[in-house]
Amino acid sequence: MSAAEDTAPRILEAHEPPEARGLARDEVRLLVAGPSGLRHLRFRDLPDVLAPGDVLVVNNSATLPAAVRLDKIAVHFSTELDDGDWLVELRRLTPAATEPYAGGAAGEWLPLPGGRTLVLRGRHTPRLWRARLDTDVPSYLRAHGVPIRYSYVERDWPLSAYQTVFSTVPGSAEMPSAARPFTAELVTRLVSAGVAIAPITLHTGVASPEKDEPPYPERFEVPESTARLVNARTGRLIAVGTTVVRALETAARPGGAVEAARGWTEHVVTPEGGVRAVDGLITGLHEPRSSHLRMLTAIAGQDRLARAYTAAYAERYLWHEFGDSNLLLRS
Repeated sequence: MSAAEDTAPRILEAHEPPEARGLARDEVRLLVAGPSGLRHLRFRDLPDVLAPGDVLVVNNSATLPAAVRLDKIAVHFSTELDDGDWLVELRRLTPAATEPYAGGAAGEWLPLPGGRTLVLRGRHTPRLWRARLDTDVPSYLRAHGVPIRYSYVERDWPLSAYQTVFSTVPGSAEMPSAARPFTAELVTRLVSAGVAIAPITLHTGVASPEKDEPPYPERFEVPESTARLVNARTGRLIAVGTTVVRALETAARPGGAVEAARGWTEHVVTPEGGVRAVDGLITGLHEPRSSHLRMLTAIAGQDRLARAYTAAYAERYLWHEFGDSNLLLRS
């Protein structure tokens, strides 16, 4: 990508949900990049792109109100660990939103709203702390948390803006946003057209917008029912979101069959390793420095991905969780 394209996402950021721009969720744009070239559509045109026998796999993880704001800093709750600790990120409050905060010390106690205390137990990564809250975290967040927001989103939006039509299992720090444009009506049209839809669960952690990092281990489940449907399909396997790719490829065997699986995944999809099961990916548009682009390259190939992003810049597609969508298909 060119130097000019490196700055384009700052110009083309989606600052609010499409509903605030006068659009329905499924009216965001859809850029389809496949063997026959590029197509510029609306997301609600997806039934015209897919075929009977195709299977869409979606992430049913629901978004937590994972940010707790104090006087000068915010605590972003990311991931629950097996021993009851949570991974958290500390961020400094700014007029726009938040920025990285380098403070904190092992053993430090942070008083939180509602009379609760968070204890920092030690660094997990340079950015994330292992921490322990003296009450149930999901219940606490429902009472005192707000959705995580970065500076490109200009004001707070209710938690409902950060849920998808498939959200049934709370646990994600940030929205699995690739599925946001789906509506109940669109799901009905897809199923009526012979496209099957099956769930996995992968609870997303907090992003690293200032310095994009490879994904760290995340909790996931591929149910037996989803594995059976995927393996019996007669069409393509389309993942809705990078989280779905990660879960499916963790559960995929060398021949491409998918097994039921659950636990923690450390799998990172790269062009060198490729993909075994997934034939396509519905996702948002990712910034040039994003580690997700390596996954996209593994699915679509460098040339097709480059053509798609060149077109997205030229046609002024919008980036980030409230932006437009991209369907990348393998040859």
